[in-house]
Amino acid sequence: MADQWHSHAIQAAGIFVHTLVAGAIAFVGPSYRKIAYHTSILTGEGWVLELLNGHLEQMHTELGVCVPVFQQLVLELQEIGLGLSRHVSLKEQVAIFLYASVTGLSIQHLGEHFQHSNEMISK
Repeated sequence: MADQWHSHAIQAAGIFVHTLVAGAIAFVGPSYRKIAYHTSILTGEGWVLELLNGHLEQMHTELGVCVPVFQQLVLELQEIGLGLSRHVSLKEQVAIFLYASVTGLSIQHLGEHFQHSNEMISK
């Protein structure tokens, strides 16, 4: 009887440890697996180009300015020395700023929309 109880206790302890380890792996696993987060086919730069080359009202709807105003703003910023920053074009930087101003979206939502990290968006 004692042997049988001892065997059941060992089996129960084994199941408990197995469940504990499986839970720990499930909880910590996503931190160790590198899975791309920003995977949209259309990059932020691609979206800006779509706005520049698309319907005349589309940029005004999305960014609050018409195409000529957007292009002039980019030109003025280039003239004072602003440009490419961490592989993000000035056009895209301006679009991020304007889109954030028009929509009031969070950094996380802007990062998803423009396919950039939250750190890049917040700078």
